[in-house]
Amino acid sequence: QEQLVESGGGSVQTGGSLRLSCAPSGFPDTRYCVGWYRQAPGKAREEREGVGTIYLSSGTTDYPDSVKGRFTLSQDNADNTIYLQIDNLKPEDTAMYYCAAVKAYSRNWCRSLRVANYNIWGRGTQVTVSS
Repeated sequence: QEQLVESGGGSVQTGGSLRLSCAPSGFPDTRYCVGWYRQAPGKAREEREGVGTIYLSSGTTDYPDSVKGRFTLSQDNADNTIYLQIDNLKPEDTAMYYCAAVKAYSRNWCRSLRVANYNIWGRGTQVTVSS
């Protein structure tokens, strides 16, 4: 059974950096889109904001304009752990960060995915940024 486990969250000051990890297990192959989402305090699950996607087979990444330049996805090809590097953290980055996955046969499909499209979710890791 496919599972995702996030780690690496914490409390940091404005301007700091964090690297979040998403460790997959039980995946039969690498034809999956993996997305990182965040859920700000008081927001509903349906309002989770996507901050980046990666297609495991190719390592192709995509980011929304709102985080380009500060958020970077990478992948460890040995075990397919996905890393989300967040630089120059701001108080508005405070949220629970989740990674999610869905089977996909095309990397181009990843960029069009929404929260409802993903069927595998981790439990999240909390990021808190203080000013």
